[in-house]
Amino acid sequence: MRKTGCYRKGGKILETLKTKNMIQKFKKKPVVIEAIQYTGHNGHEIKQFSNDLIIESPVLEPSEDNPTGAYLQIKTLEGIMIGKVNDWIIKGINCEFYPCKPDIFEKTYEAAE
Repeated sequence: MRKTGCYRKGGKILETLKTKNMIQKFKKKPVVIEAIQYTGHNGHEIKQFSNDLIIESPVLEPSEDNPTGAYLQIKTLEGIMIGKVNDWIIKGINCEFYPCKPDIFEKTYEAAE
């Protein structure tokens, strides 16, 4: 085992030990993805982008966090997910699609050349 960090207990700094079963740190590999932001008016474009795996709901369901009520139904590896206005729709490295909230997208991705 090797020492990897420290934490405080009762005003004292104690060192932590790292083993194979403890939490480890990882960083994402630099992978370029394709994405499009849902505006509430570009459902047809997103449907084409996803080869019909994403459809715009024909029924508007306004809510506090989605005042327009427009949303997408996204077939993902985990089942159907919902994409709301301003969400980014990401095409993953295995051609899977999933929604991402704008604040998370901004923290995670930057434009590629």
